[in-house]
Amino acid sequence: MRRLSLSRRLALLFAACTAVVSLLAGVLFSRASEAHFIELDQQLLDGKLLALRSVLQDVSEAADFSRHQARLQDELSHQPDLQLRVSDANGRLWFDSAPSLPASLPDSTSLHSLNQAGSAYRIYSAALNPGQPDSAQLTLILDITHHQHFLQRMQHLIWLTVGLSALATALLGAWAARSGLRPLRRMSAVAAGVSANSLTQRLPQEQMPAELAELASTFNAMLARLEESFQRLSAFSADIAHELRTPLSNLLTHTQVTLTRPRTLEDYREALHSNLEELQWMAQLVNDMLYLAKADHGLLNPKREALELAQEIDMLLEFYAPLAEDAQVELTREGHAGFAGDRSMLRRALSNLLDNALRFTPAGGSIKVRINDSAQHLSLNIENSGEGIAQEALPRLFDRFYRADPARREGSSEHAGLGLAITQSIIRAHGGQIRCESATGWTRFVIELPK
Repeated sequence: MRRLSLSRRLALLFAACTAVVSLLAGVLFSRASEAHFIELDQQLLDGKLLALRSVLQDVSEAADFSRHQARLQDELSHQPDLQLRVSDANGRLWFDSAPSLPASLPDSTSLHSLNQAGSAYRIYSAALNPGQPDSAQLTLILDITHHQHFLQRMQHLIWLTVGLSALATALLGAWAARSGLRPLRRMSAVAAGVSANSLTQRLPQEQMPAELAELASTFNAMLARLEESFQRLSAFSADIAHELRTPLSNLLTHTQVTLTRPRTLEDYREALHSNLEELQWMAQLVNDMLYLAKADHGLLNPKREALELAQEIDMLLEFYAPLAEDAQVELTREGHAGFAGDRSMLRRALSNLLDNALRFTPAGGSIKVRINDSAQHLSLNIENSGEGIAQEALPRLFDRFYRADPARREGSSEHAGLGLAITQSIIRAHGGQIRCESATGWTRFVIELPK
């Protein structure tokens, strides 16, 4: 079964609400009108009762009644829709101007209704002389057929009004809903037109109603993220092709040259060693890319073991000491702290940062590792002297295959532009953050880890 559209649902809801409200208002008006007519009838009958008692005040038996019958007829003639029955205390009938009605009528002092032969009556009984046990009984009969016809016409009008108002509200509600939902259709059109070549489309937020402005803002933010991710993916694919093209070209060229003529065993051995180096480079690059793919899908699950960061850093500084000595760079470490993390993953991240610092620290410079342990947070600062990094390059340092100097082409996988991306993935897997700060003469990588 096909679901109703939102416009139709709103239109039906408007129509139902209008019908219910109209019906309730009509019922209340009908009840109020009926109560008002009852009140008017009661007042009329009370007034007529006083007049009849005045006319028949000296009547105590049937013989007395005959003398007042002419005055009684005259009084009744002033109210054509009023009829009267007079009987004694024993129920014997003295006077009856409504012979067509049943002989037995309610004799209580409260107002009663009676329907007879398509006509409606109000019946009201009272003693002629209140307080006298043998007083004659008066039964006033008021024809209210015209009242009932009015109430019936009003009920028909109420039902007609309910139906017409529901129909009119449904039509107006459908038009209003369709007009009000036009921004949603515009959003749907933009979403339908989104493709790899049209991610730059945005919804005009200033033209949206207040209720949809936030949704439009969220939709535009989603498109911006998709555009950025697609651009990064396109750049990543191009970077992968570029990084693999050079070693593949080297392998093909070197292999083709080797096979152009017969060579000695030593020449073949040398060619295979050269190819092996290129293949190892490519294998390491692929492994790094797979590592980053696991990080993107949250598949890096670091072990949690108690580490003394000062000891781990000292071991890395000892490993890089010969290289630093050859480059005339001073390595120092300050502070200490304990941390629960994965030893191998943290060593890889810190090793990437130290290797990066060594490559860009000039002779006579220094690399300082500072451990700051406070009650609020734990941080590692790896700072090196040398030429600073341009401010516009800082936000992209951790992008894959990004190099601040695009002309630089290193010969190992650690220098393919993936080292900082891997470092960031490792730090984030431990629940921390990493950022870079740089100015003229120094560069600092700041790692913040959870306590």
